[in-house]
Amino acid sequence: MKTPILVTGGTGTLGRLVVPRLLEKGSEIRVLTRTPKPAADGVSYVVGDLASGAGAEAAVEGVGTIVHLAGSQKGDDVKARHLMAAAAKAGAEHVVYISVVGADRTPVKSGVDRAMFGYVEAKRLAEEIVAGSGVPYSTLRATQFHELIFTTLQTMAKLPVVPAPAGVKAQPIAADEVAERLVELALGEPQGLVPDFGGPRIYTFADLARSYLKATGRRRPILPMPAPGGAARAFRNGANLTPQRAIGHQTWEEFLSARRSAG
Repeated sequence: MKTPILVTGGTGTLGRLVVPRLLEKGSEIRVLTRTPKPAADGVSYVVGDLASGAGAEAAVEGVGTIVHLAGSQKGDDVKARHLMAAAAKAGAEHVVYISVVGADRTPVKSGVDRAMFGYVEAKRLAEEIVAGSGVPYSTLRATQFHELIFTTLQTMAKLPVVPAPAGVKAQPIAADEVAERLVELALGEPQGLVPDFGGPRIYTFADLARSYLKATGRRRPILPMPAPGGAARAFRNGANLTPQRAIGHQTWEEFLSARRSAG
């Protein structure tokens, strides 16, 4: 009897790309959601909240593989702790976790660091929780999604001046390409920490902002802003980049063009 694959964060940016791919491969899918939803299109839903741990044991019951995509700006370590405790208790066979490039190279030691880069620290702690749970796992670190950078710039462009962290670069990648890699991992054997996955080109944040403004027909001055703290220094030194693993295909410019064509 085929066991279902549980996807956390199945309705998010990445989850909406992963779930259909798994269905196409013939997988039975269960999605953990905080809001009750009727089963549809071959997907069943179970209510739970990883932030509190409510529903976690019910979500993993009878599951073989878990694809853990649920994430936010803070608390990813807490969510991982609740999920992995339930997964270990249920005897899950494989957990696939999405993390960020630089999670192991970005020191978060001060209040300033935590305010700006706390999510990176939470990802690192979550990685450790997954690895130490006793459940076989595969962890993929990816660079920043085009979609996330676009949303960030969309918010910044509402200001009279667009702030750009001085000296910081990014290596954006298509969420669709990351989804494809995650499905490959989910359907394979546990591999532990796998090689990083980065976008095809590296840009300064100012260049990303400039091209975003041009593509969306906005006019705003871009102001380089110094970012204090050790974590910001690590980013300026390229901790969030993986030039040796620039294996994504869609460039930032192609992403912007596709967004513009889609209206």
